[in-house]
Amino acid sequence: MSAVPAAPENPVPLPPATGAWREGDPPGRRRWYVAEKPLPLEAGGELPGARLAFETWGRLAPDRSNAVLVLHALTGDSHVSGPAGPGHPTPGWWDALVGPGRALDTDRWFVVAPNVLGGCQGSTGPSARRPGAGRAWGGAFPFLTQRDQVAAEAGLADALGIDRWALVVGGSMGGMRAVEWAVSHPGRTGALLLLATTAAASAEQIAWAGIQLHAVRSDPHWQGGDYHDTGRGPLAGLGLARRLAHVTYRSEPELQVRFGRLPQDSEDPWRGGRYRVESYLDHHATKLVRRFDAASYVVLTEAMNAHDVGRERGGIRSALARVTAPTLVAGVDSDRLYPLAQQAELAARIPSADRLRVVESPYGHDGFLIETGQVGALVRELLG
Repeated sequence: MSAVPAAPENPVPLPPATGAWREGDPPGRRRWYVAEKPLPLEAGGELPGARLAFETWGRLAPDRSNAVLVLHALTGDSHVSGPAGPGHPTPGWWDALVGPGRALDTDRWFVVAPNVLGGCQGSTGPSARRPGAGRAWGGAFPFLTQRDQVAAEAGLADALGIDRWALVVGGSMGGMRAVEWAVSHPGRTGALLLLATTAAASAEQIAWAGIQLHAVRSDPHWQGGDYHDTGRGPLAGLGLARRLAHVTYRSEPELQVRFGRLPQDSEDPWRGGRYRVESYLDHHATKLVRRFDAASYVVLTEAMNAHDVGRERGGIRSALARVTAPTLVAGVDSDRLYPLAQQAELAARIPSADRLRVVESPYGHDGFLIETGQVGALVRELLG
């Protein structure tokens, strides 16, 4: 019997505990907003010393009327546009949309992208130092909701002198925050673009997310979330969560066409080797643990599970009736995680929304990130 080829080793060492940006790392293009007062939290208590990392492109007009807010998804960050480099482990995640002559033309628009509160790329989250403690927040970091995150972003807008956004745009988790912006601050939301998102997390979405949370917390290095300064983090658990999530982000036909039942290179799946689709998931797991933090993944996933724009507002219909901004809602035709019915509900119940738009893509939920031509056309339609 021939020997089984070993899987290739990672060419770049994995982080000892977390892939988060931490104090002392290169700042890159980041700037910071620091809240002057503790942030009251919807679940009770408050968060002291909250700060948001953010990036901007373009120039704010003298009348401050040209500001656009871009809100990222679960494992995104403030680096919407630009190359990878010191402080930025990956290129801009919507690079094709932001820049001179692009849909968000930075010769015309002032584009602002914050790293979400609870995140791990410069904003206050579990990997950040807790005020007065001398160590990371870790497992003591409080429970957050989308409304808390929007409240922090409203503080950023105030600090920048932006009374009203010309456009608020977000997809997936970013879309949850975008619809919260339009409901909580209708007078500050000039136009709204919601992509592959929902008015409230569904039972199935919570179920998939719950399995991912168990994967992280079951890692022996989770340590109740207090691992950041120990040198060992729950990287295996985070990688497993990412593998599961990534399957839900793509479509079954795409995976079949790309990978089928083929083995990975010379590996033999009958003798301990991998299929190509397994290697693909391994690759994405390795990429994520190098640039993300497991505790932030938990905090943000719990916030997504808590998302319900109708909570304490008389239900979804009543809440969405508050939206006054011209709105486009779009879904991806192959999205099995955030199906089109969820976007159809948003389009039907937002009084100022046009008909539901459909992004045609084989890439599933990730289509809102990949199909930049179709998304760019929607941006241009709203901004004129």
